[in-house]
Amino acid sequence: MNTSPPARIAQQLFQESGLASSHEPIETNVVDALLARHYQLSGHLERLATEKDDTFRLRTGTADHLVKVSPPDEAVAVVALQTAVMRHLETEAPHLPVQRVKETTEGSDNVPIETNDGGVRVLRVFDFVEGAVLARTNPDPHQLAQAGQMLGRVDLALRSFRHPADERRLVWDLRHFDQLRELIEYTPSAAHRRLAQEVFRLFHEAIVPRLGDLETQVIHGDYSPYNVLVDPRTDSFVTGVIDFGDSMRSALIFDPAVSLANLLGRTPWDPWREACSFVAGYERARPIKDTELPLLPVAALARLTLRALVTHWRAERVPERRDYLLEHAKDDWANVERAMAVAMEEVVARLLSIRHDTS
Repeated sequence: MNTSPPARIAQQLFQESGLASSHEPIETNVVDALLARHYQLSGHLERLATEKDDTFRLRTGTADHLVKVSPPDEAVAVVALQTAVMRHLETEAPHLPVQRVKETTEGSDNVPIETNDGGVRVLRVFDFVEGAVLARTNPDPHQLAQAGQMLGRVDLALRSFRHPADERRLVWDLRHFDQLRELIEYTPSAAHRRLAQEVFRLFHEAIVPRLGDLETQVIHGDYSPYNVLVDPRTDSFVTGVIDFGDSMRSALIFDPAVSLANLLGRTPWDPWREACSFVAGYERARPIKDTELPLLPVAALARLTLRALVTHWRAERVPERRDYLLEHAKDDWANVERAMAVAMEEVVARLLSIRHDTS
């Protein structure tokens, strides 16, 4: 297995995504002081495991809040983009259950924190959205369609959104997937390397020639089952949409592809079952172009493969987040294999038939 640093393109993407290195966690007492000074909030801070930033749940006794401090290598402009996306949705689609940003007592969206090396980290406070994450439930097809429809409504509301930083480069953006083949070398299993090579082949043949023609807009970027809160007792099912940390301008089909990647293989006897239900719901709100729908299954496979590859690479280099990373990707290779056992033509035909059945 290769243990040397990845080549320049991949390394740049990791750095711009805030994933290239670890950092010292911010001290809880520092966060306490900033919350008291700028938000007049106090209470018990509980540190939460996350991919790259420092995140806390603040319990005040009357209301809970989510507190995030951006990693040192995440640009201030990118944090501003994330906040602007949420503000846009709050204004343009106030009925959507999107997490809200809390203002400071001075009327700002955040508190900048200067680091010892001259950099800036950004502290923000959000309302804490109650509910079970979709990943911890067993949704039926109707509920999966409701989750899909919610993403479609979010994407519809973001169609007009613009921001100076929305062209950010992110390793998770599938526009760059074809340039990350070298990550295959960091995967210890030969069988997994062969699976990855086949997914890269599919992506290179089906999607790369079309990248310049795909419909683009700002997307959520990480509408995974861990960022969707649900309550099966409610008619709407979805009670919260959180974590806009991967928002960017990219191909529209790459947004539902993230969700599909997390649903593949969860029903081993029919590995695309849940994904098809999700797409049926998504298209009720934000129909996918006829020319682009056939690309969605390949994009989903690419996203799932990318997570598996990135997880292996990061788990060795950021040991303090190893457990979090491996937990979220523990079944990825098995699910890639299950999903690829079904011909892409068969999956596309199924998606088209579902579309016709629900039209």
